[in-house]
Amino acid sequence: MEEKKLPPVGLAFVPLLILVALLVCVISAFGSDALSGASQIALLVTSACCILLGMAVKTMHWEDFEQAVSRNVSGVSQAILILLLIGAVGGSWMVSGIVPTMIYYGMQIIDPRWFLVSSCLICAVVSVITGSSWTTIATIGIALLGIGKAQGFGEGWIAGAIISGAYFGDKISPMSETTVLASSVTGTALFTHIRYMTYTTIPAFVTGLVVFTVAGLTAPTASAQTVEVFSEGLGRVFVLSPWLMAVPLVTGVMIARRLPAVVILFCATLLACAAAVLVQTDLIDHISGGEYGMWLNRFRGVMILVYGSTSLETGVPALNELVATHGMAGMMSTVWLIFCAMIFGASMSASGMIESIMRMFVRRARSTFSLVGSTVGVGLFMNIVCADQYLSLILTGNMFKDVYRRMGYESRLLSRTSEDAVTVTSVLIPWNSCGMTQSMVLGVSTLIYLPYCFFNYLSPVMTLIVAATGYKIKRIPAVQSVSDGSADASAL
Repeated sequence: MEEKKLPPVGLAFVPLLILVALLVCVISAFGSDALSGASQIALLVTSACCILLGMAVKTMHWEDFEQAVSRNVSGVSQAILILLLIGAVGGSWMVSGIVPTMIYYGMQIIDPRWFLVSSCLICAVVSVITGSSWTTIATIGIALLGIGKAQGFGEGWIAGAIISGAYFGDKISPMSETTVLASSVTGTALFTHIRYMTYTTIPAFVTGLVVFTVAGLTAPTASAQTVEVFSEGLGRVFVLSPWLMAVPLVTGVMIARRLPAVVILFCATLLACAAAVLVQTDLIDHISGGEYGMWLNRFRGVMILVYGSTSLETGVPALNELVATHGMAGMMSTVWLIFCAMIFGASMSASGMIESIMRMFVRRARSTFSLVGSTVGVGLFMNIVCADQYLSLILTGNMFKDVYRRMGYESRLLSRTSEDAVTVTSVLIPWNSCGMTQSMVLGVSTLIYLPYCFFNYLSPVMTLIVAATGYKIKRIPAVQSVSDGSADASAL
């Protein structure tokens, strides 16, 4: 078969330069509102430029683009459903009083000096058990954000600790989809993959814990009076009861039984709605407007807290912002951004520009360090262009699998490097599905929490350091293919 024509590498970088220039303009003009629509337009304009360039050099046809869009969008359909359900969980757990109760008791229990490191560790444990950073952040993460704000910490520090812990647990959990995917794509046994990751993952995580510990011990925190003001504000609006913790408890049981994430989030929403009707009756009537009769009021109020926005007056402005909810509708701008990011990825893929750039990285792999460095570069590049960690893991693993085999490296080196470069960095990219989701769920801009996600950006750095030292990196006899030329072609 005739090999597909690819654009020159220099031309392949043009859409990326256009995107960067547009995003700089968008962020300068809109600031924290950049993801409300302007960034989506920037992605669509860049996609149009990419398609025009691809057609001009005859590396694609319009039908190629349509097929690529279909593949990309179908690949994130489940993620979009989970995203909408996370919006429902956020609204229902807040109005039902579950999250306010967790915040109330958390402020009494957690010492402010140890809050940041405790948050990181709590999220790590929960994420190991659940195998999902998204579920961890959407539940316990929101409560910890409220506790941290009440104790006087900046939202960037709090979100950084939550995300660092959640993605550490997600990365090493045998129940994590990304962990299973990275090992299966590269043909590595799951627990061999997890054990090998500890050489880079543990040092990165411990370093992050040290930073959070020092920051917590040295940072100025809120006075006891401020914590009491927050507690009074919560008690003024919500009925706070330990019995509400039955919902997170049942949710934890479903997680332990390894039910699908969609099922867990849906059931967690139903349970929270029932708790809201039973416990927060006056609040439900207030949200509905109270003009439609008792049962219709309750039905209307429950529907609003699941899909719509609620704004509650606690008497404390900072607390008002914290307990406000946006429901499923609040996730629509993120869904819009995901679709636009998938369209951009489709245009880069259909035009051959992704493959052209990836071949450039592969050709530079000569030593252990250059091979691992090339893998890290491709993984980061795929996260930026494809805007989806699952697709990035698959493409990175498939691109380098034969290269690692021919050069005599074990598959576990590739699986570890892929996770270090892709899984944990996806949340640092504003238009990646992970970055968009966590930014929306926590209500903290990606650019605000990015400097404090120490574990996430130390992981690829640590994998490069280990590659440079050669620690625990073994060579195996190279497996010769029937034709070296065909092997080279398949690798590229």
